[in-house]
Amino acid sequence: MSAAAVPAVPTVHVPQRSVGTELRAIKIVWQRDLIRYSSDKLRIVTSLVQPALFLFVLGTGLSRLTSAGTNGLNLRTFFYPGILGMAVMFTAVLSAASVVWDREFGFLREMLVAPVRRSSIVIGKCLGGATVAAAQGLLVLVMAGLAGVPYAATLILAVFGLQLLLSFMLSAFALVVAARVNEMQTFMALTQVLVMPLFFLSGAMYPVTGQPTWLSVLNRVDPLTYAIDPMRRVVFDHLDLNPAMRMRLDPGVTWGGWHVPALLEAALVLVLGLGLLGIAIAEFHRSD
Repeated sequence: MSAAAVPAVPTVHVPQRSVGTELRAIKIVWQRDLIRYSSDKLRIVTSLVQPALFLFVLGTGLSRLTSAGTNGLNLRTFFYPGILGMAVMFTAVLSAASVVWDREFGFLREMLVAPVRRSSIVIGKCLGGATVAAAQGLLVLVMAGLAGVPYAATLILAVFGLQLLLSFMLSAFALVVAARVNEMQTFMALTQVLVMPLFFLSGAMYPVTGQPTWLSVLNRVDPLTYAIDPMRRVVFDHLDLNPAMRMRLDPGVTWGGWHVPALLEAALVLVLGLGLLGIAIAEFHRSD
């Protein structure tokens, strides 16, 4: 066969890495999560079931039993800040479950061999999960009036900002777990074991002072505490409560008697989220 008869080998041009290509990769991964979320209406509805059960069923059922301890304040109103955290918690964790799903079906490997940094893929995935979780939390935020919380612009903006921080931290945390898990059943079981204790230890369902020493210590080391507490402060700032009742129901987090400012709590959530994101990036660099 002559040399002229040999078919030409097609060449593949791989663009050089640049800031633009990395930002485009982040955007594509972020958009993928948003498209999957917006197209799954059943997921949006079912994700509201658990917060609604805690807020309306548990809150209403226990209101009479605890009315003396809350000085007549409806328990739904007291639960509401914790439910705001719950709304984003499960959605953020479940968003990272798609990483395990993609690994099982081989799509994750195709993403990891793309001519972009793995850190860009992880960042896009984390931002996508945080955005989806915050959007889910916004739906619960719309229910404020049903819980006896006024619709104030400052309340909505402040709580939504805190939900974004919490969503980011939890998405990064879930990615750390997903980086080491190969099966969906294992991921779901592991996250349930980790997430539910974090929620109940955070003070979402009770004041964070006057507790046994062991519970107070666990509460202070729980990262969710520093997202739930400022949400409760914002909500209670817009309620008509006398100072004694406010101090009893919303005492705030203290370190050795020092009252931790809300801005510092929010900063701690952000720093922890960035740290977890760094760990997730390192884990994905080790993975195949």
